[in-house]
Amino acid sequence: MPREFDRRASLGVGQEAPAEAIPQLLVHHAQVLEMMAEGAALHAVLDAVTGALEDLLPGTKCSVLLLDERSGRLHHGAAPSMPLEYVELIDGMDTGPCAGSCGTAAYTAVPVVVSDIHESALWDDFRPAAAIAGVRACWSTPIPGKDGQVLGTFAVYHDIPHTPSEHERHLVDRFTHLAAVAIDHDRLFGSLAQSEERFRRAFDDNAAGMALLGLDGRVLRVNRALCTLLQTDASGLVGRFFQDLVQADDRPSLLHGVAAEGGDTHRFELRFNRLHDGPIVTSTTYSGVRDAYGNIVSWCVNLVDETGRKAAEEERRARAEAEIAQRHAEENSRTKSQFLTALGHEIRTPLHAVVGFGELLRSGSLTVERRQEALERMSSAAHHLVALVDDLRDVAAIEARALRLHTEPLPVGPLLTDVHGLLVAGAQEAQVTFDVVLADAAPAAVCDERRLRQVLLNLATNAIKYNRPGGRVVLSAEHRADGLLDLVVTDDGPGIPKHLQHRLFVPFDRLGAERTKNPGSGLGLHVTKGLVDGMGGRLAIESGAAGGGTVARVTLPTAEPVSEDASDTAPTPDLRAE
Repeated sequence: MPREFDRRASLGVGQEAPAEAIPQLLVHHAQVLEMMAEGAALHAVLDAVTGALEDLLPGTKCSVLLLDERSGRLHHGAAPSMPLEYVELIDGMDTGPCAGSCGTAAYTAVPVVVSDIHESALWDDFRPAAAIAGVRACWSTPIPGKDGQVLGTFAVYHDIPHTPSEHERHLVDRFTHLAAVAIDHDRLFGSLAQSEERFRRAFDDNAAGMALLGLDGRVLRVNRALCTLLQTDASGLVGRFFQDLVQADDRPSLLHGVAAEGGDTHRFELRFNRLHDGPIVTSTTYSGVRDAYGNIVSWCVNLVDETGRKAAEEERRARAEAEIAQRHAEENSRTKSQFLTALGHEIRTPLHAVVGFGELLRSGSLTVERRQEALERMSSAAHHLVALVDDLRDVAAIEARALRLHTEPLPVGPLLTDVHGLLVAGAQEAQVTFDVVLADAAPAAVCDERRLRQVLLNLATNAIKYNRPGGRVVLSAEHRADGLLDLVVTDDGPGIPKHLQHRLFVPFDRLGAERTKNPGSGLGLHVTKGLVDGMGGRLAIESGAAGGGTVARVTLPTAEPVSEDASDTAPTPDLRAE
């Protein structure tokens, strides 16, 4: 069997070719490398290698034999100048300790030089073949692979007795190395072809439905099992976007999951439409196919039919959900009736004021002072109705998840100052001190400026309205250790009883009706919470026992500090689940 070969020895380490031979040597090397890069067949590349050495060493004939690892025999690789009869005679020759120059070199893994074939015992069995080729000397060098194993032999023949010079040895070493590169290159592509064939068989014959997708999600290839599963043929699937085969309700989770970072394997439960029967439920796995640089270049998708099992689960779930839905429907019906009753009462009160004072004005019996008072009352009622309609519109948008917000980094200092300026006069009239406290270098909040102003006005107005004479309200900004920003409205009023705090965000539930002459519509906190949620923030209201005051805390995501005219939109983390 062939032994390991010292590749450094074959490369002529420490040797140099004569200066006049170097340009021509480089030209031949470049030509051979170009052929390999263009995918030329191995026999053509080896013909070029042997032909190049014959060109550099006039009067020589060169050949390459390739070693079959399984049989241990040498087979024809290249011999452009040797007679065909000679090539056929030595094709398939055994290796051994006395098997000519090439068979012995392959067996011993060391170069074998036979200066005169007529006098060498190595050629006893091959002298008739040498006579056919008209050669008298043969020097054979084993061709080493990357793993040190012999790939074949590189032979140089002379038609007269001859011993190679140092220059000849150096050239043969160089071209032996070039032949080794060519053979390794061919074997690598052969291994790739075998790997592709194994993949093809595993893909085509797999019992699970399989598809190969491009990075854009377009189907490149499908197997028979997938065609059977979806009741179509390959022509109905190849070229289509895979997500188009999935039922519409499942597409968002598929697209979001595949686009998510972290890992190259994703699992989904997806429903697919079939050509004839109803939809099927599948357990679907996406696996990234990576290139040599670690980049995902395509997706391999496996589908396993789960329709039967899921149908049984769905039936059990449907029965349970039907019972729950019935209870919810009854509860929602009661809630809707209560909501409409409260809404009707809330609208009737200001409308009665408008109608009543309108009748008085039309009678013409009012004094100037009473007329002015009636107009002010009508204006107040009208403003109340407008505010109620605005709140109802916001409630509808929040419930429908259609609230339009434009979030961007916003310095909060000017906004807090603005809110203070709008409410300070009303606070003074209510005999309440209203202050603003800003933290040093408060970061910019990611929010909708108009909606955040609405939130702070609502919270601060409540804190002033339900405070006591001589009380204090503080609006502040606090930068948290976790990088978030708290906007806090604190008051030292009577607080909210604990048994009522769970009703803070219930529409039309006016908890402070008994503490003020104008308790409001009962929609303010419900709308405020919806606005904060919509901006990706969190609203918390805490209140102690009687006299303990109330703290309303709006927590928002932050961005790097920006100038007041900043307009770039920053990503907004969702804090609502915290």
